[in-house]
Formats: sequence, C-alpha cells, structure tokens
Amino acid sequence: MDTCEMQNFYVARMLGGTKLDHPLISALVTKWKPETHTFHLPCGECTITIEDVSLQLNLLVDGEVVTGPVISADWSATCEQLLEKMLNKFRGSQIEIGWLKDNFQNIEASVSDFEKEQFTRAIILRLIGGLLMPDKSQILVYLRWLPLLADLKEVRQLSWGSVVLATLYWELCRMTELEKAKIASCMCSK
Repeated sequence: MDTCEMQNFYVARMLGGTKLDHPLISALVTKWKPETHTFHLPCGECTITIEDVSLQLNLLVDGEVVTGPVISADWSATCEQLLEKMLNKFRGSQIEIGWLKDNFQNIEASVSDFEKEQFTRAIILRLIGGLLMPDKSQILVYLRWLPLLADLKEVRQLSWGSVVLATLYWELCRMTELEKAKIASCMCSK
C-alpha cells in the first residue's frame, strides 16, 4: 500500500466512527479533576497527553496553534466560496454533517484541482465535526473551522492535535458540572 492509499484507508476508518462504552466514559468523567486535568483512579492519577492524541489520531501536534474564534458575517458566502455549494442547512454558525456527506460523497477523477480542493475541505470538515470535535448533537459541525481550511497547504501546518486535546479537556471539565448531560469531543464519536 502506498502512502496515498494508506491515508485514504485511515480517513475512511475515521469517518466510519468507533463504538464506545458510554458507561465507562461516564465513570471516567466522574473521576476527572478539572483543577489538575487528571483522572483520579484507585491506582493513581493519569491524564490524556498530547502524545496520546498524536499517536491515536495521527494528528500534527508541533505545528502552528489554532487560536481565537473565527467569525463570519455571512456563512453562506463563506460556504459558497470554499465549498462552491450554497446551503440552507444552517443552525446558527453550524451546518449539518449529513449535508456534507450527501453533497460530497463521491468525486470523479476528471474534476478540476479547484473542485478537488473543495471536496477535500468538505471531508476535513466532516472529520472535524463527526470525530475530532463534534458538538453534543453529533449531527452538526461548527463553520468556524471552514475559513481555516481555505489554504490547504497551510492547514497541514496547523497543530490540530492541540485543538483536539484542548477541546477534550474543555468538555471533560464542563462535564464535571452536575447539570451537564452530554459530552462533545472525540471521546463520543459513534
């Protein structure tokens, strides 16, 4: 298998999701201490490290850090520019992952490089919203990630592993609040 085939296999596996033990995740959340970002277990303390994220998800952790909110006055125009598809599936600043799946399912080999880039952005957005940093509904993805995908060469240089770990820590800390019922992170993918 060459490098491109291996990457395609890995992406297909990631989009397929994984089965999780939700009672185990709930039990781990009860052991999470937000003050130290560690699990307090009978055998001692442990945590999820940036190296774990790198090894498990094969994400870059040494690149430029993604910081700050990305805001667009017109998400429809942003989608049309970067995906060349106009959509009406907005929910605030989110879109349905199903819309991405339906509209970017297959690509012909004869399409232009520009169309291949649009398809690639849609697949990356699906990965972000469906696996790496899903919202609690697991059917929506935040459009704030789309402008970061404008330059695909630049995307490769970003430390996506750091963002995933920060999101996971954020969600674990939020889950320790008693009134929270769901967690949104790469721990809860299908």
